[in-house]
Order: sequence, then C-alpha cells, then structure tokens
Amino acid sequence: MRTFLFLLATLFAAALHAAPPQQDPYASGVWPDMHAEFLGRQPVQFDNRVKVVAPAFAEDPMAVPVSVDASALGKVSRVVVLVDRNPIRKVLEFYPQAALPVLSFRFKLQQGSAVRAAALGEDGVWHVGGTWVDGSGGGCTLPGGTRADGSWVQTLGQVQGRLFDRAESSRLRLRIMHPMDTGLVGGIPAFYIDELQLRDDAGTAYMRILTFEPVSENPVFSFDLGTPPAGALHLQGRDNNGNIIAARIAH
Repeated sequence: MRTFLFLLATLFAAALHAAPPQQDPYASGVWPDMHAEFLGRQPVQFDNRVKVVAPAFAEDPMAVPVSVDASALGKVSRVVVLVDRNPIRKVLEFYPQAALPVLSFRFKLQQGSAVRAAALGEDGVWHVGGTWVDGSGGGCTLPGGTRADGSWVQTLGQVQGRLFDRAESSRLRLRIMHPMDTGLVGGIPAFYIDELQLRDDAGTAYMRILTFEPVSENPVFSFDLGTPPAGALHLQGRDNNGNIIAARIAH
C-alpha cells in the first residue's frame, strides 16, 4: 500500500511540474478546433524546423506562392497545409515517399491569415511551422480567369512538366490545367483536383498529394525528388468529378 501511495504521489508531483502546453505563436482562436479536426488531437510541437515561406503580402490573393520544407525533421510520413482564416482551411496534404518532404505551390487566400504546415515525424508528433500572409482578400470567392472566359473546357487536364537534374537529386516542376473552383462563387459548384500520384518507370512511388479547393487555378507544383528517377516519371490523378489526369515526364 505504501509503495502504491508513493508511486501515486510521484506521478502527481511530475504532473505538477510538467511543461505546460505550447502556446500557438499566432494566438489563433480557431487553432484548437483545427488541431482536433485535421490532426486528430495527436501531440503537436510548434517547430521552426518546418519551414513555410510565403510573401508577407499577397499581391494576387488567388495565387499566393508558398514553399514547405520539412526535410530538417528527417523521415516524415505526411504533411498537411492549413490556412486559419480561409473559409476552407485545409489546402493540401502530401505524403513524401521516395521524394523529400518539400513542396512548392500556389493557393487562394481569403484574408490575412496564418499559413501553417504540420509534418508528422517518426516520433508520432505533428511538428508545425508557419508564417503570416496579409492580403486584400477575396481569393476563395472569385472566379478564375479560365472559368470567366470559358477556356478551361479546351485545356482541362493538360499537363506540362520539366525535370531539372542536380548532382545528387532531381527537381520536378509540373503545371496542370484545371479551374480549381472552390464552390464559393454563385452558380459554380466545387470542381477541383483531389489526388495526384507520382512514380517512375521502375514503379518507385515518389509522392502522393491530396489537393483541395483552395489550391490555385491551373496549379503549379515543384518537388525535390531526392533519389533521381529511373527513366521517366508518370503522373496519375483525378478530380472530384472523376476526370483522369495522366502524363509522362521524361528527361
């Protein structure tokens, strides 16, 4: 009994002296709900090793460039990109496989907001980095250019890609023609790419990306592949209406 009481007292003392939960660096009132909804209430650590780089002010709120780099964490199984003050907060998530946990793309910004990337490390903790982007707003509630002029019908699903060789790795840049409608513009339903997968001729899986409405029109993605691919790269994907995206990118 004494041993039990001693252990109970030890655990109680440890709880009293445990480090308090980290404070959100952006003091966002919606962060607790975002944590629960998108990260499943798993442990979170705000971590400057997860780099999120974007302009301080979004000159074009419909196409804000952002780069996410979680390579300083080592092995990363999943990265989720979130924008606190967007009407649709989840922008994109990606699963780095043979590729590095690095991705650049553009997104729509409704108003000034924290832009975050949460990377799930081998320790089972979500490591969260971020930056703040100001803007004039409205990026999620305006029609894109190809939707306005109707040209998206002729270009839907077209892919342009280029591989850039480096000494120890390769970098891939892709552009996919798609209106990426948010569903927040009157009379235009949500219409967006929802999954992309990248493999090489040998079947090596490099990256899987799940994209959502806030990704910009005609999205451009840049990947750091890590290991150079065997032969050509093959992109496979689809949108939320079942349209197929397929392309072969050779050196």
